[in-house]
Amino acid sequence: MNSFLKLFIVLFLFSNVYTFAQNTVSETKNDSLQLNFNDAIYFNKNILPERLSNLKWASDGQSFTYKKNNAIVRQDISKAKKVDTILRLEDLNKILVHKDSLNLKRMPSINWIEKDVFSFTNDTILYSVDLKQKQVKTLNAWDAQASNAEYSVNKGKAYTIANNLYISVNGEKIAITNDTIEGLVNGQTVHRSEFGISGGIFWSPKGNFLAFYKKDEQMVKDYPIVDITTREAEVDATKYPMAGMTNEVVKLGVYNLKTQETILLQTGDSVDHYLTSVSWGPDEQFIYVGILNRGQDHLWLNKYNAKDGSFVQTLFEEQANTWVEPEHPLYFLKSRKDQFIWFSERDGWMHMYIYNTKGQFVKQLTKGEWVVTDFLGFDKNGERAFFKGTKESPIQKHIYSVNIKNSKVKKLSDDHGTHSAVFNNDKSYFIDIYSSTEVAKVYELRNTNGKKVKEILRDVNPLEDYNLGEMSIGTLENEEGDELYYRLIKPANFDTTQQYPVFYYVYGGPHAQLVKDSWMGGANMFMQLMAQRGYVVFTLDNRGTPYRGFAFENVIHRKLGKYELEDQFVGIDFLLEQSYVDANRMGIQGWSYGGFMTINLMLEEPGLFKAGVAGGPVIDWQYYEIMYGERYMDQPQENPEGYKSSGLIEKAHQLQDHLLIIHGAIDPTVVWQNSLSFIQKAIEEGKQVDYFVYPRAPHNVRGKDRAHLLEKMYLYLELHL
Repeated sequence: MNSFLKLFIVLFLFSNVYTFAQNTVSETKNDSLQLNFNDAIYFNKNILPERLSNLKWASDGQSFTYKKNNAIVRQDISKAKKVDTILRLEDLNKILVHKDSLNLKRMPSINWIEKDVFSFTNDTILYSVDLKQKQVKTLNAWDAQASNAEYSVNKGKAYTIANNLYISVNGEKIAITNDTIEGLVNGQTVHRSEFGISGGIFWSPKGNFLAFYKKDEQMVKDYPIVDITTREAEVDATKYPMAGMTNEVVKLGVYNLKTQETILLQTGDSVDHYLTSVSWGPDEQFIYVGILNRGQDHLWLNKYNAKDGSFVQTLFEEQANTWVEPEHPLYFLKSRKDQFIWFSERDGWMHMYIYNTKGQFVKQLTKGEWVVTDFLGFDKNGERAFFKGTKESPIQKHIYSVNIKNSKVKKLSDDHGTHSAVFNNDKSYFIDIYSSTEVAKVYELRNTNGKKVKEILRDVNPLEDYNLGEMSIGTLENEEGDELYYRLIKPANFDTTQQYPVFYYVYGGPHAQLVKDSWMGGANMFMQLMAQRGYVVFTLDNRGTPYRGFAFENVIHRKLGKYELEDQFVGIDFLLEQSYVDANRMGIQGWSYGGFMTINLMLEEPGLFKAGVAGGPVIDWQYYEIMYGERYMDQPQENPEGYKSSGLIEKAHQLQDHLLIIHGAIDPTVVWQNSLSFIQKAIEEGKQVDYFVYPRAPHNVRGKDRAHLLEKMYLYLELHL
C-alpha cells in the first residue's frame, strides 16, 4: 500500500464486535440445502421472513386486520380475543356479483372506512363494501392511463395522464391542465426526486385545494436512451440535466375546486432554484414552501396565500457551508395550529424544532448525538409527537414519543433491532414491526405508553435449515477516531486452519446504510449465497453514509471518493490481518455509487483486488444529474480540481487487475455514457476490461435478468480468484 494511504491505516480496534447465533453452523444443519440465484432474488418465498399482508387498523382503533389465505382476518386488542376470519374471497365475490359482474381471483388490499365498511380498488374503480348490509357501491372511477395518483380525504383522486393533471370526483373527470407543448409537465415528481420529493400532487387537508408541481424542461437537452425492441432501433429521449448545465424550471400551481381556477405561487424571479417541503397549513389559507438555491447551501422557508398565490413572508432561513438538504414537510401541532415541527441538522444532528407561523422560533424539541429519521404523528390530544430515531445506536432504529411541553423523550419499543410502527387512528396503540440480528420478523401490539400488550407474530429464522456462515457486526477506528461499522460473514463450515477468498461488497455513498441491526445484519441473500460457497463476505460503512451526524456525512463535500476510500482501506487492512483471509484471492463488487467505489479502489491500489465487478458505475461526476451531483460536488466550473480528482477516466491507465463492468442500456440514473467513456479510455490506454450490457435494464436490474446478473458476477469472481 502506498505511503499516502498508510497515513490512514488505523490501529485495528475490535470495539463492540457482535456474533449472532442465527447463522452459526451446527451439526443439525442440512448441507444439501444450498441457496441458488433464484433464492438470491427472493423468488423462493419460503426463505423470506413471514409478514402480515395488508395490515390495517379498523376505524375504531380497537382491532386490526390483515390478509391471510385469501381471507381478511381480524384481531382485537384484547388479549382474550382470538383471531377471527371476517371475510373470505368467495363471500366477497357473492357480494360483488351484482356489481359490474365482478369476480375477483384474489383478496384485494383494503382500507377501513367505518366499522363494517371498507374500500378497495379494482382496475380503475374505487369500491366500498358494507359487510353488515352486504352491499357494494362505486365511490370513484378514473382513466386506465392514470398514474401518479393521490387521494384526498373525501376520496377525490388526482392523477396524471401523460404530462397533464386531472381530478376524478364521484367518477366525474376534471382536466386541471391542458398543456400540449412537450416538455411542460404537471403533477409529477420534480428535481429528479431529490429533497424527499416522491410525488408532485399535494391535496389540502380538507380537499378543497390541490397544489401541484409545474415543470418546464424544454430548455434541458434531450438525452438519448436507445430502444432496441423496434425493427429499427429508436431513441426514447429523456431529460437529464447534468451537473453544471441548464436546469429545469419548476413552479407550484394551486387549483381551487370550488372556483375551478388555478393560480401560481409567486415563488420569485429566479428560476434556478428548487421548491421543496411543500406543506399546507391546517386551515387551507396558506401554503408553505422551501426555496433552495441551486448551490443547495441556502434555504428560505416561505409562506404564501393559497387563494391568490401572493408571497406573505419568509419565516426563517437555513444556511450551511456545504449543503442544506430539506427532506421533510412541516408537521403542524394538533394543540397549536399556529405552530409546526421543522426538521434540521443545524446543530450537527437531524432533530425536530418548533416554529410558529410568524416565523418565530419556539424551541428545539429533540437533541443529542443521534438523529430523528421519521415523524410518525401526534397523539389524540396533541401532547406528544411520535418519531423513529437512532438514540440507542446508529445501527438501530426505535420508536419514541416526545412530550411537546417538556421535550421528554420516551422509548416505546424494547428489543434491539430496526423498528417501524403502524398506529391506530387516535395513536393509543401501535403495532411494532421489527427485525434484528437475532430474529427475522416480529409483530407486537403495544400501547403508546410503551407497554407490550401481546405478540402477534414471531418468525425467528426462515433459513434455519440452511447451512450458512457466522455473521458478526463490529467497529473499526479510522485515523480521525471515527467508529466505522462493518459486517463480516464467515464461510459456511468455517475452518480456522484454512484460508478463504474474499467477497468485498461496497457502496459507500450518501443516504445508504448497509450495516444494520436487522435480519442478517442488513446483508442480502446473495451475500449469504457467497458465504455458503466459501467466501469471506465483508462490508463497511464509510464516512459520508447516514445516521452518524452531519460532520460524518458532509466531509465528502467537493471531493467524492477521497475519504470514502480512506475508510474502506481501514476495512481492507483489517481483513488482511485475519489469518483465514487469502490475500491473493480478494474480489470486490459494487453498484452505482458502489460501482464508482469498486473501480476507484482497484485503480488506487492495483494488485490488491485480483478481480472486481462494477455495476452501473459513476465514472465522471460531470455526467451525473444536477441535484445530487452539485449538492456534493458543486458545479464543475466551481470545483474543477474536485471533479478531476474524483473522476476515473484519467486513472484508467492504472488498471492492472480483472475488471468486469456491467451496465443497463436504458439506465436513466447513471447514464450509459459513464461506463462507455471508461471503456473508450481503457482502449486508448491498451487496458483490457470485461464488459456486459443488459439491453432492457434500467438502473436496477430486476426479475430474471437479476438472477442472470448475480450468476454472472459469481462466475466472474470464481474464474479469476
